[in-house]
Amino acid sequence: MIPVIDGHNDALLRVWRSGASLREHDAEGHLDLPRMREGGIAAGFFAIYVPEDDYGGDPRESVVATDDGWEVPFAEPLIIERASPIAHELLAIAERDLTIVRTIADLEQCLAGGEPGAILHLEGAEPVEADLGNLDAWIARGVRSIGIVWSRPNAFGRGVPFVYPGSPDVGPGLTDAGRELVRACNERGVLLDLAHLNERGFFDVAELSDAPLVVSHAAAHALAPMPRSLTDEELDAIGDSGGLVGVVFDTVMTRSDGELVFDTALDVIAGHIEYIAERIGIDHVALGSDFDGCYPPAALDDASKMQTLLDVLRWSDEELAKLAHGNWLRVLRATWTS
Repeated sequence: MIPVIDGHNDALLRVWRSGASLREHDAEGHLDLPRMREGGIAAGFFAIYVPEDDYGGDPRESVVATDDGWEVPFAEPLIIERASPIAHELLAIAERDLTIVRTIADLEQCLAGGEPGAILHLEGAEPVEADLGNLDAWIARGVRSIGIVWSRPNAFGRGVPFVYPGSPDVGPGLTDAGRELVRACNERGVLLDLAHLNERGFFDVAELSDAPLVVSHAAAHALAPMPRSLTDEELDAIGDSGGLVGVVFDTVMTRSDGELVFDTALDVIAGHIEYIAERIGIDHVALGSDFDGCYPPAALDDASKMQTLLDVLRWSDEELAKLAHGNWLRVLRATWTS
């Protein structure tokens, strides 16, 4: 079994809603510690994501048909007075149920067969004050990765909408506060995740940041033309920076027709992995499931089945090890400088 570092999951949000425990096997959802162990997931990025409302239904439940596809109403900004308290509740669940990864040594222990680890990630920087006054407090609590936006605008930048087909070239770039967030994260050795960020914001980060560019859970726009997917130009910038893309497992985001089809073949996800590897190199592609936040295919519908995707790829053991964990480890070593 090849140990995996998974670039993204929303298991904390699921448990926040349900009251379950990640330490126990749960018949609901996609990921918990028992299923991580079964699937060989040594560590994963656990998102601290605050929904618009307490129900937090998937935005694709509000899909509106268009002449050539579909769209979802763009999410409204989220005020910090809502975001911060719920984010702290999600963080408390992680502290209760999970082994928090703070350093490369922690991560290496997970890969060596220790308890599965959790890299804490703010998905959308809404819990961070616009003047960054509480940024160090989040870092002190264990946050090692920050996504500038989710698919909505905030004080730092603008996310892309859920639309098919569509381009990530929507809206303005980073705000002044967003630029300061990039600089501050670079100084503190915190990973910046560009998932959900629009194209102008992406290239603002590429110009400003001295760290490898990372998109934790996304697909190739050339194969699945949605705003959440990465254009060839964005992929090239990621490769040039020494960064990586974690390929998402969502059927809607990876299918060329933008449809939700649970019996989608794993070859579709593998196709995105291979496209990115061929375009920018095998050192720049990884896994970013989005378990508990997406619609994965039936053959990969929970964390226990992670190895089945690796079995689909006709790669050498060395190449599979890079995809499964080596590329994430390399990028984190280059980024977590403190």
